[in-house]
Amino acid sequence: MEERITLGGGCFWCLEAIFSQINGVIRVIPGYSGGHLKNPTYEQVCSNTTGHAEVVDITFNNNVISLEDILTIFFFIHDPTTPNRQGNDIGSQYRSIILYHTQDQKEKILNYIKKLPQEDFYKNYENKEITTEIKKFEEFYEAEDYHHNYYKNNPNNPYCKFVISPKIEKFNKKFKNIIK
Repeated sequence: MEERITLGGGCFWCLEAIFSQINGVIRVIPGYSGGHLKNPTYEQVCSNTTGHAEVVDITFNNNVISLEDILTIFFFIHDPTTPNRQGNDIGSQYRSIILYHTQDQKEKILNYIKKLPQEDFYKNYENKEITTEIKKFEEFYEAEDYHHNYYKNNPNNPYCKFVISPKIEKFNKKFKNIIK
């Protein structure tokens, strides 16, 4: 059965590149959510005045991959303990955020976060306090066309080579059994 979840954990290019290769993920769309401005542009979101985060809107088949598996991947590939930042990407648009679409998702997310300290990768976080914002999904604004499949279309871009590629390698080692 199809289900949607909207996630932000730093640059949406990274999230899209990873979630697009997962078995059971049907669609990954980069965009903006969690703010107050209607139809923001990338430049407006980067100005830190819209309240939006860079996110990916993920549609997945929950008969193939569970929400808990999606959350495990999400928390593995970014640091949810650094507010408004992922590495050198700094600003509220890079915050860790989960926008849930149903009450059932909210409950699963909150339960997962309670168990997160038991995950083996938790010890690698910069801090120990989870700062991920959990918020009801309201609106999603699709990013401009040039942001779609950015990593795939620009593999030699320095950001792609030095930031995204290492994350993908790390992901591929741990989750090779669920890659398409």
